[in-house]
Amino acid sequence: MSNALTMKHISVSSMDNNCYLLCSGNEGLLIDAADDAPAIFAMAEEAGVTITGVVTTHRHHDHVRALSEVLDATGAQHWASFLDAPALPVAPDVELHHGDHVEWNGFSFPVAILRGHTPGGLAVITEIDGVHHIFIGDSLFPGGLGKTSSESDFVRLYKDVTERIFDIFDDRTVIHPGHGASTTLGEERPHLSVWWDRRW
Repeated sequence: MSNALTMKHISVSSMDNNCYLLCSGNEGLLIDAADDAPAIFAMAEEAGVTITGVVTTHRHHDHVRALSEVLDATGAQHWASFLDAPALPVAPDVELHHGDHVEWNGFSFPVAILRGHTPGGLAVITEIDGVHHIFIGDSLFPGGLGKTSSESDFVRLYKDVTERIFDIFDDRTVIHPGHGASTTLGEERPHLSVWWDRRW
């Protein structure tokens, strides 16, 4: 098996949901079976891989609409945060806690739990060509944090994203959100105090 890791990506649905596919050898790890299972299967076919694992970043409906179909068709192993797992349409095979790892195809990807957008969103940390890539769901976007519904949820998310992402990883780290364009920690770091003051 080749240890090289590459990434494919498509956007699905009217909500511009990102589906990411990490590829190594002839296997693929899908991050968020958000919608449009045929498009996801076509992405895997184009990459020359079989989907053998699926990670769900969080419980919201727009991120899991193709989950049942993808898992039924592939028999892939399913990982999700233990905090969001009870609300998922398909239970994960492995419930992840902060600091756990996704063990897939010879790789061991650390995960961070980021609380606030949902009870426990999941961030998957990988390294591609010597640079960290973090698949962060809806917890962080270019220009701000994910949506929260209360002051306490915002504070919790800000604290988790700051302590578990910004304080650990360098500015080159690429952030892949659940919707829209990717960014880097270097692009976002100067604005943390602004986010704190405006509360989003």
